[in-house]
Amino acid sequence: MATASGYAAPFSPRGKAGIVPPPPWHYVGNFLAIDFVANPEAVAALLPPGLALNAARVGHCTANFVDWQFTTDSGEELLDPIRSQYHEFLLLLHASLDGQPVLYCPYIYVDQDTALMRGLIQGYPKKHGSVYTTRTFDSPSKAAVRVEPGATFAGTLAVKDRRLAEGSVTLQEQADASAAFGNAPVVTLRYFPSLEPGYQPAVHELVRMQLEETHVSPVWQGAAQLHFFASPTEDLNLLQPVRILAGYRYTLALTVRHSQLVRQLI
Repeated sequence: MATASGYAAPFSPRGKAGIVPPPPWHYVGNFLAIDFVANPEAVAALLPPGLALNAARVGHCTANFVDWQFTTDSGEELLDPIRSQYHEFLLLLHASLDGQPVLYCPYIYVDQDTALMRGLIQGYPKKHGSVYTTRTFDSPSKAAVRVEPGATFAGTLAVKDRRLAEGSVTLQEQADASAAFGNAPVVTLRYFPSLEPGYQPAVHELVRMQLEETHVSPVWQGAAQLHFFASPTEDLNLLQPVRILAGYRYTLALTVRHSQLVRQLI
C-alpha cells in the first residue's frame, strides 16, 4: 500500500492532494500600487519585535492591488487556470531592521486557498477577500484600458461582504523601476499558534523573503486616490491615508524558492 505523502497537508498516496505543491513557485502579476503616508503611531503599532519605523520614510506605506498568475516548474497549473490565477491586496509598511530599510506586510487578502496557504508558509498573514482590478487587453476597445498617459486603473477590496479599500491611478508618465515591489528587502512574520497549555506559539520568527529571477516591465506613474473603510472585524482603516504620494502600474515576475531566518522571537 502506498504511503501518504506531499509537501503540505492533506497528504495522499499520490502526494497531489496537498493544499500547495512544493517550491519553486513562479509568479507574474499586474500591480496597481499606491504610495501613501499614514499616522506614524498607527504604522508603529503594527510592527513586530525587531522592526522599527523607517526614520527616512516615517509613516510611509504602499497599497498593492495585484492580478497574479502562478505556476510550479512543471507548468501544469497554466493548463488548469483556476489553479494558477488569483487576485491579492497587499499592504506594505516601510520599516527598519537593524538600521536598514525593509518592507513589512501586516495585512494581505487573497481569493484562493492555495495562495492563502503559500502566504502563511512564507510569513504573509493572508486572509480570504474579494479583490478586483482594471484589466487591459491587446485589442483596442472602450472596455480595454490601454497603458498610456491619461488611462485610469482601479482596484477594490472587500472582506466578509464589506468593502475595505478602493484606489485608482491615472497614468501620466513612465517612472524609475525602483518604485516596483521587491526593490527593498521584504521581512515577514512567520507565526503559528499552539493549543498547548500557556498557548506559547509553535513558530514565531522574522524571515527575509528571497526573491529570485525578478523582472519588471516599464513602470508607469500617475496621480492616485486611495480610501479605506471601517469594518466590524478589520482594522485596515486605522491606516487611513493622510497624504497620497503617487500611484504606479507595472507587471512583475519573480520566483520564490527559500526564505532566510532573520530572528527567532520565541
